[in-house]
Amino acid sequence: MTRAAMSVDLIVLAGGRARRLDGAVKPAVEVAGRTLLSRVLDARGLARNVVVVGPEEARAAVPDDDTSELTWTLEDPPFGGPVAGIVAGLAALEHATASGPADWVLLLACDLPWAADAARLLVPAASDPGLPASVHGLHLVDAGGRAQWLAGIYRLAPLRAAAHRLGADAHGASMRGLLAPLELRGVRDQNGEGSDVDTWQDVEWSSALLTSTPPWSNPTAEQSDRGAIRPRSNPTAERSDEE
Repeated sequence: MTRAAMSVDLIVLAGGRARRLDGAVKPAVEVAGRTLLSRVLDARGLARNVVVVGPEEARAAVPDDDTSELTWTLEDPPFGGPVAGIVAGLAALEHATASGPADWVLLLACDLPWAADAARLLVPAASDPGLPASVHGLHLVDAGGRAQWLAGIYRLAPLRAAAHRLGADAHGASMRGLLAPLELRGVRDQNGEGSDVDTWQDVEWSSALLTSTPPWSNPTAEQSDRGAIRPRSNPTAERSDEE
């Protein structure tokens, strides 16, 4: 498959309790003067359709001058975790397009300030004509070797089948459980595109990086090949509804 023939839809996971952010509406948290959701939506130029899985209050995180078409949905009941959100997002995509299903689904968590950069790594990797059809998805892998499944791109059919297999057990299910039947390939995240924001300290450091004032004293930061410093990714491979 050539890149020109490849179609991609985007699901943004924008729910969760954000307990480590004092219960803030995480998509509306600002990093360097822009909401996290607006930064993730910078990736929409790579996709045909965009579904945002998040609560009503997250809609305010979209800038007023943004007129792009978004489809909103939310898992039922809410706070079901990322897998339940993905299931809701896949269902919404079925009704969001009149041109048929896409070949691939780009999955991005809303707490990735560099999500658009991540997408620009993932989409070309998925469109590589040499990628075997047996590979069902690609995801970032951080410097510590941890899989960043919510910075990933997956073939629609296998992902939908995996979600269907879980059925009602999707609520509270782990990403590992969802993706277990899929053959996945990691994409090395050399520059921290998958770095996430889970705490107010993460907000501070990410804002400093994006405004070109690197926090040299940050003990959790690492030097990238481009000379920038970005905070290390969350040391836990799983994302939960508590984030």
